[in-house]
Amino acid sequence: MKRFADLTEQEVLALAISTEEEDSRIYRGFAEGLRAQYPKSAAVLDAMADEEIRHRSWLFDLYREKFGDYIPLLRRQDVKGFVRHKPLWLVRPLGLDEVRKYAETMEYEIARFYRRAAAASRDASIRQLLDRLAEAEDRHEAMAERLEGELLTADVRAEEDATARRMFVLQYVQPGLAGLMDGSVSTLAPLFAAAFATHDTWATFLVGMAASIGAGISMGFAEALSDDGSLTGRGSPWLRGGVCGLMTTLGGLGHTLPYLIPHFWVATVVAFAVVVLELAAISWIRWRYMDTPFLSATFQVVLGGVLVFLAGILIGSA
Repeated sequence: MKRFADLTEQEVLALAISTEEEDSRIYRGFAEGLRAQYPKSAAVLDAMADEEIRHRSWLFDLYREKFGDYIPLLRRQDVKGFVRHKPLWLVRPLGLDEVRKYAETMEYEIARFYRRAAAASRDASIRQLLDRLAEAEDRHEAMAERLEGELLTADVRAEEDATARRMFVLQYVQPGLAGLMDGSVSTLAPLFAAAFATHDTWATFLVGMAASIGAGISMGFAEALSDDGSLTGRGSPWLRGGVCGLMTTLGGLGHTLPYLIPHFWVATVVAFAVVVLELAAISWIRWRYMDTPFLSATFQVVLGGVLVFLAGILIGSA
């Protein structure tokens, strides 16, 4: 792997050519990932990809004029300290805001690369060329802003932001909320039944751990196998299953961990306080993301929690 400072002018231009081609394909990948739900943003990214192709052609013509037809293969990963990007363009579903920020960062970093290379160059003509390339990248960033202004009107942006919020709710909030409700409520009965049956905090902790982990595995698989997301738009089933399973486990562990306290009544009071916080959090999430009136959400969640909690105490005290 070569150091950036050791690159020749020929290698810098070769690297710029491969980078422009790679960036064009990245923008195409972003556009394809967003096209179904955000067609206007996809159009902006398509235009940016076309501009990258034009930059590559310009670079190639200048390179051939100065160095001939042979272009050494030099890529980002071949240069130490060069710009590297996570393969966000392979992720599905894509987040709209994340893509916009990623694109802005790409343009800024490539322009900075050209300016650093120009500052290090000893050849006046090469230095002038690299400065021109940096200015071209600056114009590219300005072009993206102009295209967003033309295509992404306030109404369109509001519509796409609303779509992004719906997708977030479908893919993360709904499975996470289902898991949190199941973990926080369904594990109350076995946990407090064991607590009041044994008055042994360690045994109660083991029961709570088993119930929480078992419920997390069960809920995770149930959510993942419920649908593949192709028709509902709910995204990757394994992502949803992972979110649901994790939140289920966390919901159960919240009121299980207090039983690491060796004093039974202290542990039970702390666990009860945690349950109250869990139910309040569930009520808030339902109000915030599911458009459920807060009082209605609180009543429904608390009623279910209290019934399961009393069932556990009654069974454990029998």
